[in-house]
Amino acid sequence: MQMEIRGAERLSFREKQVVTLKEMGQATDAIAKKLNISASSVATMYNRAKAKGYQVVIVLSGDPLAIFSEEEAGND
Repeated sequence: MQMEIRGAERLSFREKQVVTLKEMGQATDAIAKKLNISASSVATMYNRAKAKGYQVVIVLSGDPLAIFSEEEAGND
């Protein structure tokens, strides 16, 4: 699985870090500890990033979610 952040060029380096960790399911407190910043700073950066309009796209190879039968796997 691969994650792409579209519109990342509009984000600061720190906002990219916060967005990536949040989109991977990390909790605000865990991100704050990892980046050595306050939880309120994490929330502020995440909200700023959302206001700048980034999009997350997940690219899946094959059928990692096991939702297609073998016949359907090649038909999009």
